[in-house]
Amino acid sequence: MKLFSAVFLCALFTTLPAYEISDIVSARIESCRGCSLNRLPEVKKFIMEDAPFYERLEVKFITGAPPELVLLGEGDRELERLALSQLGRQECNDLVKDKGFVKKAKKSDL
Repeated sequence: MKLFSAVFLCALFTTLPAYEISDIVSARIESCRGCSLNRLPEVKKFIMEDAPFYERLEVKFITGAPPELVLLGEGDRELERLALSQLGRQECNDLVKDKGFVKKAKKSDL
């Protein structure tokens, strides 16, 4: 039982990110413009319709790239890369918000 507990705790701590939310300076979404993205309608809606409205989040289209959220620290150092292909539109929005990103203020709000 002690061995199981030790293995479980080791696995738990090795899957935790090696950064704090406060370490995240910006992020980008990397994805192809078509191809696999066309087979993921919820992710495509998030990337095309929601992502452009978040502060400090850019979308970069790369031919053949699977949709991923890339979290960046100081000096554009990559902190973590998260696959979006298994998520729905709302889950993508929740993920971005959970990582500390907020939507840009609308001009009417200023």
